[in-house]
Amino acid sequence: MPGYLNILLLSAPFLFLVIGVSFRLMDNSASVFLDHDILISSSYVSTKSIKKLIKFSENQTLEAILRRILTLRKLHNVSMALALITLPIAVTWLYVQFY
Repeated sequence: MPGYLNILLLSAPFLFLVIGVSFRLMDNSASVFLDHDILISSSYVSTKSIKKLIKFSENQTLEAILRRILTLRKLHNVSMALALITLPIAVTWLYVQFY
C-alpha cells in the first residue's frame, strides 16, 4: 500500500475527532436561547428542547437557527462515531504493518 494511504489511514481517527469538535463548537445553542430571552438551566440544551421550541416557535429566523443547530449536532455525532469506528481499524493496521 502506498505511503500516503498509510498516513491517511492512521490519521483518520484524529481528523474525524477534530472535525467533530469543530462541529460541536459551532453549535452555540445556549447562546441562541439566551439571545432570544429563553431561560435555560445549563449550557447544554437537549435536542428534545430544541425540537419542542421549533414546533412552537413563530419566529422564522429562530426556527432556521435551531434547525442549523440540530444539523450541526447530527454532524458532530456522525463524525465522532466515525472517529470511534476508524480508531480500532487504524490501531489494527498499525499493528499489522509494524509487527
